[in-house]
Amino acid sequence: MAAFSHAVSDDSIVRNLKESAVEKRRAEEVLFSRYMYLINEGIHKYSLTEEESFNAYSDSILQTIYNVTNDNFENRSSLKTYLYRIFSNKCVDLIRKKTTNKSSVHQTAPVSDMLSVISDPAKTIIQQLVEKADYEKLKSCLAKIGETCRQLLTMFSEGYPDKHIAVIMEYKSADVVKVSRLRCLDKLRQLYV
Repeated sequence: MAAFSHAVSDDSIVRNLKESAVEKRRAEEVLFSRYMYLINEGIHKYSLTEEESFNAYSDSILQTIYNVTNDNFENRSSLKTYLYRIFSNKCVDLIRKKTTNKSSVHQTAPVSDMLSVISDPAKTIIQQLVEKADYEKLKSCLAKIGETCRQLLTMFSEGYPDKHIAVIMEYKSADVVKVSRLRCLDKLRQLYV
């Protein structure tokens, strides 16, 4: 796949991202695998963890795909330069979030920590209500994101490794499963809010 991905031109990727499902999926795979080295750059240049860098990279890929398919990519630069700019901005945003006082706003206390302050009988009632409300909301949102996303997220939540999900759901690779999962989680996050 690596040799094939470098043989595909930027114009071909851009064109195929706007095509039907099969061509689009191939173009997404090529785009994702071609610039994966940026993950290491995020780790070394921006001092991010591997997970943070991977998430920034995946978000950048998703943003690039979205911009290309919605004609926001104007071909003023190479696809690599365009993606790199988005990736760099996402890395800087992560650094800012971690190093400013704003990060404390995003750090919420887990329900379990808050429950430790409440008396035991009230704790179990509140915990049951929260769990039931969360479950109902999640169930409702999962019904709206589509069968493929629901199946992928269900398998992931049950502990299936990406390699197994790729085989079962007929994805090309575990990396494609990761990108698809992030896209599905993004859909779910938008509905959940």
